[in-house]
Amino acid sequence: MTEVFQEQFARTRGGRSPGWLTAFREAGMARFDAVGFPALRDEDWRFTDIGPITRATFTAAAADTAVSPGAIAPFGFGAHEGVRLTFVDGHFTPALSVRPALAAGVTVAPLSEIIGTPAGTALLEPRLGHFAAAEMTPFVALNAALFGDGAVVHVPAGFVDVPTVHLLFVSSGAAAGTMAHLRNLIVIERGASVRVVEHYVSLSDGEYLVNAATEVELGDDAELTHYQVQRQGTRAFQLAAISVRQGRDSRYHGFSAAIGARIGRNDTRSLLAGPGGECTLNGLYLARADQLIDNHTAIEHREPNCGSRELYKGVLTGRAHAVFNGKVLVTPEAQKTDGKQTNRNLILSDHARVDTKPQLEIFADDVKCTHGATVGRLEQLPLFYLESRGIGPVLGQKMLTYAFAAEMLT
Repeated sequence: MTEVFQEQFARTRGGRSPGWLTAFREAGMARFDAVGFPALRDEDWRFTDIGPITRATFTAAAADTAVSPGAIAPFGFGAHEGVRLTFVDGHFTPALSVRPALAAGVTVAPLSEIIGTPAGTALLEPRLGHFAAAEMTPFVALNAALFGDGAVVHVPAGFVDVPTVHLLFVSSGAAAGTMAHLRNLIVIERGASVRVVEHYVSLSDGEYLVNAATEVELGDDAELTHYQVQRQGTRAFQLAAISVRQGRDSRYHGFSAAIGARIGRNDTRSLLAGPGGECTLNGLYLARADQLIDNHTAIEHREPNCGSRELYKGVLTGRAHAVFNGKVLVTPEAQKTDGKQTNRNLILSDHARVDTKPQLEIFADDVKCTHGATVGRLEQLPLFYLESRGIGPVLGQKMLTYAFAAEMLT
C-alpha cells in the first residue's frame, strides 16, 4: 500500500509547484515515511483497526468523471443555496458549482485555482500546514504530501453578510478503488463571521478512500459556524481532520454528523490562543451493521477567560463500533477556564460496542471543568408507557431514539 502512495507522490512532485509547496509536500511525505500507518499499539488508535484500509490498494481518481446536476440535487440547499463549490472524486467541477459575485475581498475558490497566484501565495504559504501540521496524525501527513485540490474560504475583517458556503465533495460511481486527498483552508479575519458546510457524500457503494484535512484561522472577535457532514457509502473509508486556531474573543461553533463509511474517523482540535475565546464542539454519529465511527477531539485552553462546550451523541445497532476520545487541556496561564465535555451513547443491539474516553488535563487552579460519558439502552419504563397508550414497541423505540438524537439537530 505504501508503494502506491510513493508513486503518487513522485507524480505530484513532478508537477510545476512553487518552492514552498514542494517543501511542504516533501515534509509531509517524510513524516509519513517515518511513522507509517497507525497501529493498535498506538494510544490514539488502540480502538480503531485500520487494517481494511492498509490491506486495500487505491489509485488516484480520474478528473473527468461525468456527474449530472440531478444526481447531486438531493445534497443541495435548493433556493437557499448561497455559494457552492462542488468537487467530484477530489477534482473541482465548475459545472456543478454555484459561484455568485461576492463582496470585494471575499474569496471562496478551489485551491487549484489560486495556489499559483501571488494572492494565493500570500494567503496560503504562511498558513497551510501551520494548524493541521503533519505531526497531527499519519493521515494528515499523507494529505500534505498528496492533496490535489480543496477549498479556500477567506473573509476579510468586518464582513458579516457573507452567504452560506457549501463545500460539496462527491464520490461518484467511478470512485471504487480510488483515493482522494482534499485540503481546505478557512480564514476569518477580525470581526468577520460566516457559516461553512463541509459535506461529503457518495453516489456509489464501492470501496474507496477519502482523506481530508481542514485548517481554520479565526481572528480576534471572529465567528465561524462550521458543519461537517459525512454521508459516504457503507464500504468507503474516510479520514478527516479539522484544526482550528482561535484569536481573542473569537467563537467557533463546530458540528459533526457521521452516518456513512465502513471506517470513518474525525480528528478535531481547537487551540484557544487568545483570551475570551469560545469553542463549541457537538457531534452526532449513527452506526449500523459493521461500521466503525471514531471521533477524537482536543481543546487546548492557553489563555484566560475562555469557555468550551462539547457534546457528542451516538446511536449504534448491529455490530457497529463507536469510539470517542475527547481531551480538554488547560495550561497554567488559562485561569478562569470554563469547560464542559459530555459523550452519550445509545445501544440498540446486543453486539454493538462503544469505547469512550473523556479526559481533562488541568494545570490551572481557578477553573470550572466537568466531563462525563454514558453508554446504555432504551429504558423500559418509557417503552411501557408508550405501549400502554397504543404505540407498539417498534414505533416506540423509533420515537425514543429520535428523541435522544433530536437534541443535536435543533
